[in-house]
Amino acid sequence: MTAIAAERPRIGLGAAVVPLMALAVFINYVDRGNLATAGPLIKDELGLSASRLGLIISAFFWSYTPCQLLAGWLAEKFNPYRTLAVGLAIWSLATAAMGLTSGFVALIALRILLGIGESAAFPCSSKLIAEHLPHHKMGAANGMIIIGTALGPAFGTYVGGMLMAQMGWRPVFLIFGLASLLWLIPWIAVSRAAPSAHKAASAGLAPSLADIVRRPEAWAAGLGHFANNYSFYFVITWLPVYLVKARGFTMAEMAVLGGQIYVVYAAASLGLGWLSDQLIAGGRSVNLVRKGFMGVGLTIVAVSLAICAFGPPAIANASLFAAAVGFGFSGPAIYCIGQTLAGPRAGGAWIGFQNMIGNISGIVAPLITGVLVDKTGGFGAPFAVAAAVALSGVVSWCLLIPKVAPIDWTGRISSPAR
Repeated sequence: MTAIAAERPRIGLGAAVVPLMALAVFINYVDRGNLATAGPLIKDELGLSASRLGLIISAFFWSYTPCQLLAGWLAEKFNPYRTLAVGLAIWSLATAAMGLTSGFVALIALRILLGIGESAAFPCSSKLIAEHLPHHKMGAANGMIIIGTALGPAFGTYVGGMLMAQMGWRPVFLIFGLASLLWLIPWIAVSRAAPSAHKAASAGLAPSLADIVRRPEAWAAGLGHFANNYSFYFVITWLPVYLVKARGFTMAEMAVLGGQIYVVYAAASLGLGWLSDQLIAGGRSVNLVRKGFMGVGLTIVAVSLAICAFGPPAIANASLFAAAVGFGFSGPAIYCIGQTLAGPRAGGAWIGFQNMIGNISGIVAPLITGVLVDKTGGFGAPFAVAAAVALSGVVSWCLLIPKVAPIDWTGRISSPAR
């Protein structure tokens, strides 16, 4: 076995890189969430049951989940900048094509293609953050990127919902998909000098996927990621249908409330990610801060969703806003913990594996929700299940991971990264 050379000083990122990665994640969530926003319209137009709509929604994750490993490998072996650019081009074209199709099978096929492209976002961004940023700057960077997971659904729900109410869902898919391609222009411009910098920073041996899979911390992080994602995907994929079909909102009213919830999530992610960095910079333990934010966040999410399941409708809206704050606590910490454990040479591969486990929830959550809605005629049981899964994440993140600190890969490298 060969030891890793001493860690090189991090060389930093260009000022525009993190904002552009955040914008890519924003586009990512707009494009993946369009189907949920259009759910009430597509459901009626195609005569779909809740279970069949859940099947179309979950098809995205049939490819997105396993392709996390491929994206992580490409980010480590070749270049995270180029991998992300190719991924965005694929998912943008898939989005546009959805506006031109009308068949159930065709929608599933395009959702699968969408998942292949979108799988590049988090392994590539995590590789760059882990490789170039110190621990006390990871929270703000990940918080900015997590804003994309909030403002993407907010924009898609509010703007997309308003446009769909006026012009139908097909033109919106076409417009959003083609507009997404414009992101490639600034990204190519800022990353022209990046390949050489990436190569220099990545010199030396890195742990392989086999090395990562053998670490119990990787499995704990994956299970914790699953717990967080299950509740989050439940909200972003079924919130429009829940508000319209169960609460009696119009498409326009759903768009306003849904957009407001996601804006709260975005503000909480940025503010709490920055706060976590300030605590670490001030001398607080990385382990205590990252685990503390994760535990508080998932507990808030669990309680909020349980209130939606068992509480009176009058407080359901407030509970959804509280859940948004909870996601703001946990969202940046998910990636900070994985990036910290992996270290600069394995950030992309680690997050690829962690995100793969975490996004199995994207396959099962829409399906379970659809089946429960069909069988019970309401959303109480799906909310209760999502709350329980979120609470289980506290155990994974806070107890099963002994310490949030860089793993000493010395002497544990099974093969060189080629």
